[in-house]
Amino acid sequence: MNPIKKYVYLMGGSLSLLLGITGVIIPVLPTTPFLLVASFCYLKSSKSMYAWLINQKVLGAYIYSYLTYKAIPRKTKVSSIIFLWSTLIISGMLLSSLHIRLFLVAVGIGVTIHLLLLKTMNQEEIKELNDLYCNIIKEPEISEKKKDIRIGN
Repeated sequence: MNPIKKYVYLMGGSLSLLLGITGVIIPVLPTTPFLLVASFCYLKSSKSMYAWLINQKVLGAYIYSYLTYKAIPRKTKVSSIIFLWSTLIISGMLLSSLHIRLFLVAVGIGVTIHLLLLKTMNQEEIKELNDLYCNIIKEPEISEKKKDIRIGN
């Protein structure tokens, strides 16, 4: 890959990761799309950064379950909705503009609908995810094995 393209993907992934993490705190920023973009950019630019992201204790499991199952556990769904509306209510109380309050309510409704429409993982899927997640082979190790195979051919 072109080195400039690689660094653009790496910078884009890092920016997306930062925005995704910020979205956990600020309910107006969507967390999931930014984390998915970050994983895509890291996959294109740096296998080690992708492996680092996917192997993160909290975000990695979240990204992996979303990509693999298009679903989230019920506990995550409920806690996300509670956290979302708590921060929106607090933000609404601190703001005096009716337009911004209405915007926050619209964002809250949209995000809540999105979360409710996501498939809820059952206990079997959660156990399977935990088993798979504990046994993920890091990408750099896979890359080295592929290089050995290519050199041998």
